[in-house]
Amino acid sequence: MEQKKADIGIIGGSGFYDLATSLKEIKVETPYGPPSDKIVLGKIAGKKVAFLPRHHKNHDIPPHKINYRANLYALKSLGVSRILTSHAAGSLQKEIKPGDFIVVDQFIDRTSGRLDTFYDGQLVTHVSTAFPYCPQLRDLAIKEAKKMELPLHEKGTIVVVQGPRYSTAAESIWFTKMGWDVVNMTEYPEVTLAKELEMCYCAVAVATDYDAGLVAEGKVRPVSTQQVIKMFNKNIIKVKKLMLKMIGDWPKNITCDCHQALKGARF
Repeated sequence: MEQKKADIGIIGGSGFYDLATSLKEIKVETPYGPPSDKIVLGKIAGKKVAFLPRHHKNHDIPPHKINYRANLYALKSLGVSRILTSHAAGSLQKEIKPGDFIVVDQFIDRTSGRLDTFYDGQLVTHVSTAFPYCPQLRDLAIKEAKKMELPLHEKGTIVVVQGPRYSTAAESIWFTKMGWDVVNMTEYPEVTLAKELEMCYCAVAVATDYDAGLVAEGKVRPVSTQQVIKMFNKNIIKVKKLMLKMIGDWPKNITCDCHQALKGARF
């Protein structure tokens, strides 16, 4: 591991770079191969921050081809202990409208074949993901979002699908009937890998569409990439402002137990 160069990691697009000053781009190597892109170091409100574009700055890495292990390991190697991230997500429930913000608290994994652990053998490790998201950072996100008067859902379960295709209407209806809230392609295994590295992880989803399930009832048209991009870009300023306010009010003392995730996890 390298010497500490950042405290906070932000995983998102390159559009987040303008939040920071004193930007410096560095290349980080990992035992798991290269991360999605070079990491940009900078400062926000006096805090050292590392930015990593999940899909590469040119957005040319599809969700199922992202090297999630390299991304998380690279941030950890720079000293990052807490991660903030945002996701575009499809709404599965009528009350979650396009443009709404969801502070995610649970996930459902519907991916397949992704490399989703750092512990493949010898040191058998079973990390609990009963409550995968950092409660302290979730509380902070909720508090700042309320101050901003954002259309907010204080919790939500995100279904993570393999991609790159969108869900069928039947799949989406199933997700809706199960009571899950939003659907996305990149949340897993990012969140659990962070947990294995004992890093705090907070995800804010922005609903960009109504997925496909409600289409079967004749309510809306099926989701399209253009629609997702348009809605997320419409809200990106709010997302960045939320992260800026969170970092500006960053808690000095750690009250969560994310940094003890490996305690009692090994044989």
